[in-house]
Order: sequence, then structure tokens, then C-alpha cells
Amino acid sequence: MEIIDGISEVLSVEQVNETAVREFVFLGFSSLARLLQLLFVIFLLLYLFTLGTNAIFTSTVVLDRALHTPMYSLLAILSCSETWYTPVIVPKMLVDLLAQKKTISFLGCAIEMFSFLFLGCSHSFLLAAMGYDRYMVICNPLRYSVLVGHGMCMGLVATACACGFTVSLVTTFLVFHLPFHSSNQLHHFFCDISPILKLESQHSGLSQLVIFMLGVFALVIPLLLILVSYICIISAILKIPSSVGRYKTFSTCASHLIVVTVHYGYASFIYLRPKTNYSSREDTLISVSYTILTPLFNPMMYSLRNKESKSAL
Repeated sequence: MEIIDGISEVLSVEQVNETAVREFVFLGFSSLARLLQLLFVIFLLLYLFTLGTNAIFTSTVVLDRALHTPMYSLLAILSCSETWYTPVIVPKMLVDLLAQKKTISFLGCAIEMFSFLFLGCSHSFLLAAMGYDRYMVICNPLRYSVLVGHGMCMGLVATACACGFTVSLVTTFLVFHLPFHSSNQLHHFFCDISPILKLESQHSGLSQLVIFMLGVFALVIPLLLILVSYICIISAILKIPSSVGRYKTFSTCASHLIVVTVHYGYASFIYLRPKTNYSSREDTLISVSYTILTPLFNPMMYSLRNKESKSAL
């Protein structure tokens, strides 16, 4: 309710002038008009498969007592966040692929942006929490069960969600607090930051700077925490005398490293590059991969590379 009330105040800016934008038109797939039905079928199948794989993985962790550990609890919560992240964007995109009028209301666009930013930023901090978990397992194995219990795990999750909520709320307010009078056509398939900022009739350098700094906070700080964790992990692994032992120890971190690389690679390309290099076509392609393919492969990567989860499945 607080986010809806906050966004409702933003709408007062829109009501000052009757010519202000009241809805946005998506043009993300306008250049692929002949392929819309094929894209609908492909994206629908991928969407259903994504929901299925994440639901199976989360259910497996919940039902199997052997997986009731901090690591798998974090994995299950990460899977849940991806399960919710995809429905924020994909169902609307599927409808628009077949609809003649591909529009979204001003308030609906703001709520969509807040929702995917909240889940995406929380995802970044959850990956940092998982890096800390890997550090404790490898560098402090004897004290792991004492230091990283259920309470610590839930505290890390709550902190990640609080950071994600704060960043998404402030960013959404800053993006939508200026009026839109010039155009309402978004060269994207959902309400992302860069396409929206391009439509603002008044550009605030301060607002864009704050948005960039929030992006740095949500992406760079968790990444730095992960790097610190893995510097300590690699230092501990190098002290293991046998090469087999080093390989087995490092292999427990491989899935997390792959997911971190994919997540921060996509997110940094979209949100941390200079806005002068913005390309709607490139952003649309990257966003499709990030919103559909990444949530599909992550649970498969974690489950298929892990003996405990494979046996539980």
C-alpha cells in the first residue's frame, strides 16, 4: 500500500496538464511484426518451463529434510525470487505479442518498474549472501553450523529485501517524478529505466546521477562483497595439499560463480554503461535473455551440478 500511495502522489504531476502522458505504448517487437505469433509460442513455452523448474526445485528443498541447510534455504529463496521476477514482465509481454494495442497505464508502468527492480536488486544482495555462505563453509567449516544458522540466514534474506525495496522505491520515484509531454512510445517490451528516461520532457541531471549511484549500490557493492569472499576462498583452497582436494572444494562454488557472472554481466551492461551508448535494440535483446533464459537456467545449474539435490529430485 505504501508504494501505491507514493506512486499516486507522483500522478499529481501528470494531472497538472491534460496533455500529460497517461499511458505508454510498447514498441519493443515492432520490427518483428511477422514473427510475433512464433515468438509468442516460444516465449510461452520457455515461461511455463521456467515456472516449472523453479517450482520443482523449491518444492524439493522444502520437502527433503536433508536439504534444510542455510545454503539450500538461500537457493530456494533465490529460486522463489526468480519465479516472481518472471511473472512481473513476461505475461504482459505475451499478451502484447498478440494484441493490436500494446499499452500500459502510467500507474501500471510505475508499479511494474518498482516490482522488477525490487526483485532484481534483492537478487543481487542474495547472491552476496550466498557468497558469504560459501566463504564460511570453506574457510570456517568447524564453526559453520554455529555461525550460520537459520536466524543468520533469515537475517541475510531480510537485509537483501530491505536494500532491494529501498533502491527500487527511490529509483521509481525519481524516474516518474518529472512530467512526460513529448511522447509515450517506449522502444522496449516493459517499463525499464533507460527507455522511460528518454521520454521525459525535462531531464534532471541530479535525478539521473542519483539513479546511477543507486545502480552502483545495488550492483557494485554486492559484487565487491562476493569478490572479497572468493579472495578468501581461493586463499584457503590454495593451502589444500592435494590437487583433487582443491578441485572438489572449488567445484562446490562453480554454480554460484556462473550465476554471479551471468547476473552481473547482464545487469552491468544495461544499467551501468553511459546513457550515450544506449541502444533500444541491444537492450531489448539483452532484456529478453535476462528475463526469460536466466531464470530458466539458474535452478537447473544449481540442481544438476549438486549431488544432494540430484538425489533428492
